[in-house]
Amino acid sequence: MSGCEGCASAAPDGSCSSESGCTNPDEKLNKTLSRIKHKIVVMSGKGGVGKSTVAANIAVALSLAGKKVGLLDVDVHGPSVPRLLSLKGKQPHMGDQVMEPVPWSKNLSVMSLGFMLPDDRQAVIWRGPVKMGLIKQFVEDVMWGDLDYLIVDCPPGTGDEPLSTLQTLGPTAIGVIVTTPQGVAIDDVRRSVSFVGEVGNRVLGIVENMSGFACPNCGTVHDIFKSGGGEELAKEAGVRFLGRIPLDPEVATSGDEGYPFMKVHRETVTGKAFEQVIEPMLNLPDPPKAD
Repeated sequence: MSGCEGCASAAPDGSCSSESGCTNPDEKLNKTLSRIKHKIVVMSGKGGVGKSTVAANIAVALSLAGKKVGLLDVDVHGPSVPRLLSLKGKQPHMGDQVMEPVPWSKNLSVMSLGFMLPDDRQAVIWRGPVKMGLIKQFVEDVMWGDLDYLIVDCPPGTGDEPLSTLQTLGPTAIGVIVTTPQGVAIDDVRRSVSFVGEVGNRVLGIVENMSGFACPNCGTVHDIFKSGGGEELAKEAGVRFLGRIPLDPEVATSGDEGYPFMKVHRETVTGKAFEQVIEPMLNLPDPPKAD
């Protein structure tokens, strides 16, 4: 890693673009991180498991509980958080080496590359170093302020984005792994669990999404497809099982239409399942204060 990575003067490849160089390239990043109590990285080794929906609803639920929350979307090639929160077309205010995140509410601020793309059809064709530079910039150059939680939505896999995110946030960041119950998903998600440990972070727990079908008529959950794979993986890996979130048609509708499920359907079976997942996050102990 270059000594200039993380500095406000760093180029996308990590080199220094300042004429005078840097005396402490990590000072700005460390100052930003010191104001964030809990950093939760939502990830999955498999695509299509509803990870972004889970991340967005976690952030909304925490904000509705009165917590100050930032939601960072680092899915460079498929940013979906702006749609999920009905923020498409919004743009962050750009200042001198700082950006203001887009507010969703007084307690929730959002940053995504999707805010900066001119249209939905434009492909982002970037190599790893450029993506790494963007993620660092989205942490240290965004005016997050004092946060109780920073929720990060990563793209699937164990590549540049989740690696750069965990390295940027440091060893106190914790992972939340999302899977669906099927074995074909579990095989890939298992790699995410080991990935977090190998990078030097810990896993808070595993969420089994799309587990059973929440009937909109009778209000019960039916195991039409296989369930329990996420819980089995949690036992195998020795990490906490955070809970099952059923497949609910209203979750898909809310995502497409841009209103967070947890804002309007908290009292449903699926809403209660989300609350079970979020409860351990609300009970995280505050990190020790720096000397």
